[in-house]
Amino acid sequence: MTSQADKGATFRALHAGPAFVMPNPWDTGSARVLAALGFPALATTSSGLAFTHGRLDGGMTPDDVVAHVASLARATDVPLSVDLENGYGADPASAATAIRRVAEAGAVGGSIEDYDPQGYLYDLELAVERIAAAAEAARGLGFPFMLTARAENHIRGNPDLSDTIRRLQAYVEAGADVLFAPGLSELDEIRAVCESVGRPVNVLARPELTVAEIVGAGAQRISVGGALAWVAVKAFADAAAAIRDTGDLSVLAPRVPLGEWFSPAPGRGL
Repeated sequence: MTSQADKGATFRALHAGPAFVMPNPWDTGSARVLAALGFPALATTSSGLAFTHGRLDGGMTPDDVVAHVASLARATDVPLSVDLENGYGADPASAATAIRRVAEAGAVGGSIEDYDPQGYLYDLELAVERIAAAAEAARGLGFPFMLTARAENHIRGNPDLSDTIRRLQAYVEAGADVLFAPGLSELDEIRAVCESVGRPVNVLARPELTVAEIVGAGAQRISVGGALAWVAVKAFADAAAAIRDTGDLSVLAPRVPLGEWFSPAPGRGL
């Protein structure tokens, strides 16, 4: 099995090479499928994980997340980054603790948001202190760990591009390795962010844009959030509804190559 230090080095190198897509599995099986399909790195999704427990986004505890990370990190040999939401507390120490805990579970990257689940964006001074604490924790791990700082403006009712850029620039100074402003919907917005921060930028995929367009606007990394989970869930729900409503069992015909995707298991040899 690939060591965590090697995974960390691989993940850091990905951010210095060609742009890449980092999809978001929601459980161990989906993680193994995505790794088998050749994606070079994976990231967790808070909303997708919550769904597997019958909860809404934000409904998972730190212990839940750590257990999930440990399962995914054992399941594949590719680097894993973690959606840490707000770090599970408003204070900088919580952000630092979140980084250390998922690193201990096997992750080599993680993101910290500047939005509190109580319903407000952190003021910039506190947001910067939180990223600085997370960065210090990441630097003390003894292996490469990519810290992503998220500016939540565009998905939290404040689509102020200038403020988003100001926040991201401040997070660079605080020690972030990667910047992320989920919810950017226009290529000009993506381009403006990428040209303003001097660090790799993660962009959240949108169905109306292509990978080539997003990369052309300057993105180094593209993630999909919970979207792949919802693709799977919709297919499942549509098939179940067809059985209920029409009795048509042909929706059960698809087969998948699990033997190919799940063999060999990491750490078990050929």
